[in-house]
Amino acid sequence: MNVLFVCLGNICRSPMAESMFTKLVDSAGESDRIKVDSAGTSSEEEGNGPHPGALKTMRKHGLPTAGLVSRPITGKDFDWADYIICMDNMNMYNLKRQAPVDDISKIHLANEVVPGHETEEIPDPWYTHRFEDTYQSLARALPLWLAKIESEL
Repeated sequence: MNVLFVCLGNICRSPMAESMFTKLVDSAGESDRIKVDSAGTSSEEEGNGPHPGALKTMRKHGLPTAGLVSRPITGKDFDWADYIICMDNMNMYNLKRQAPVDDISKIHLANEVVPGHETEEIPDPWYTHRFEDTYQSLARALPLWLAKIESEL
């Protein structure tokens, strides 16, 4: 099963989600069956590492940060991914416009698995500078995604 996390620039939310989910997958002993990556809907930050605020938060929580480099989503990503989990409605809209018709059903909002929060976006900390809030939002949603995906393996 292949999981791709997507935000706008791939420097804040999606690399944080990639790192957090990779750690969850490894802890669950599922790294042979679940692969994780991240990308952005914009190429503006291509080649850059995570935002300093995201790095600080990831390090605070003991998350791996090596190898996290921003890149835009490609057609190959739509083929590769079984789940494309995005952080907000703008990125979901842009992904659905880009996706081949057969891949639109792979696109999901990060919080759609969180009871009572299904339609909530994960705000972009690039604007809010509230990276810990982003971490906490992802920490609530990602274990639910892992449970859902494990149930489908």
